[in-house]
Amino acid sequence: MADGFSLDLRTLGIFLLITVAMGGGAAWMTGSGLARGWRPFWHCALALLLIAAVTRFLHYALFEEALLSLPAYCIDAAVALAIGAVAYRYTRTGQMTRQYAWLYERTGPLSWRDRTSAPTP
Repeated sequence: MADGFSLDLRTLGIFLLITVAMGGGAAWMTGSGLARGWRPFWHCALALLLIAAVTRFLHYALFEEALLSLPAYCIDAAVALAIGAVAYRYTRTGQMTRQYAWLYERTGPLSWRDRTSAPTP
């Protein structure tokens, strides 16, 4: 496990617990919270990269995996960025369609459009 990149059942379980469940949960709350605060997405991206660093530290401290493994950090960062970006966009879509209902309508869970560009039946 010195390289932080071997794949077996134990490693998969640790990955799902630390990176996906704990890191992903923190990423979801961060993305949603920063969207609710009307922060730009780049604030969210920086916070998510820090969450990926914390996730890597948890792998190191709890399971003696490599701390300074670039491939492992990139995987942790990709998971955190993906989950956080979806949470950010989902929350922002709700905000835009709820607070500006006369201007925008929801077209999906992650998108909205101008009401003026909506097709008329």
